[in-house]
Amino acid sequence: MKTIKILSIMTLVSLSGFAQPKKTGKWIQTDPRFSSLISPDAQVEILVEGFTWSEGPVWNKPGDFLLFSDVPENTIYRWKEGEGLSTFLSPSGYTGILPYSLEPGSNGLIFNKDGELVACEHGDRRISKMPLQAGGKVTVADNWDGKRFNSPNDIVQASHGRYYFTDPPYGLPDRENATTREIDLFGVYMVDLDGQVKLVVSDLSRPNGLAFSPDEKWLYVAQSDPERPVIMKYPVLENGLLGDGQLFFDAKPLAEKGLAGLPDGLKVDLKGNVFATGPGGLMIVSPEGDLLGRIETGMLTANCNWGGDGSVLYITANHVVGRIQTQTKGF
Repeated sequence: MKTIKILSIMTLVSLSGFAQPKKTGKWIQTDPRFSSLISPDAQVEILVEGFTWSEGPVWNKPGDFLLFSDVPENTIYRWKEGEGLSTFLSPSGYTGILPYSLEPGSNGLIFNKDGELVACEHGDRRISKMPLQAGGKVTVADNWDGKRFNSPNDIVQASHGRYYFTDPPYGLPDRENATTREIDLFGVYMVDLDGQVKLVVSDLSRPNGLAFSPDEKWLYVAQSDPERPVIMKYPVLENGLLGDGQLFFDAKPLAEKGLAGLPDGLKVDLKGNVFATGPGGLMIVSPEGDLLGRIETGMLTANCNWGGDGSVLYITANHVVGRIQTQTKGF
């Protein structure tokens, strides 16, 4: 890990000052509605590159900057237009003695209703929150039923304040075969308003990214299982628990075409369209579950999030972070 980190830092490049920014992406429409969301000439603009595995982008609206995780390097980076790249927090997800695993750092990031940075921490196996000004982390949740989580991966917060997060094995040493595992499933959990942790989905093999529909009546959960690469949706009950899951989108036909990647991070626009990373790059799916089109990024693509005025989609893909201008706005 030490050698990888040195090489990664040496090759980090900010492209914000280039007259001709690097761009990538192949525009593929499968439904006429796609062109109302993504312009036919839109491409992904590469902002910075040289990371080991970029993840968890989140936009800070008051500060007008982007934060994102480099999970293997245990670091959160900050990027701002005109200023470029800087280290925001390191270590970001593991405070023990390295090496721990291939992915010890933070993964999914959000800003909560109080403006605190909330992080899914692989190595420390918890959800934490931290005020941006005062600093100092507070644990939101680190166990269910007295058993430590595997490696919390992605998180959302509902408008009423409840958190929902996924807990696959990717951050554990030896992953699903880790001897330190304490929970025999890979679940989706809710942190209730009183701080109590509740298991809300127990039958997914690799839960990953998640997002609410605009009315918060549905929770979408992506599954990064090559045997069943799908996006599920669950009705959100009045008490915050989830009802029976329904198949929302099956990405296996795309994977079977040889497109690299699995369903991972996802976000929703104000119209309910789902922007999801997966086979080939970025997929756009209608609220009814129809594939509208794709942006093939040419690399494994991990996650995305809205930024700027809400119409810019920031994308973390393998060793790069980029953005694409859309014709919609994010929820």
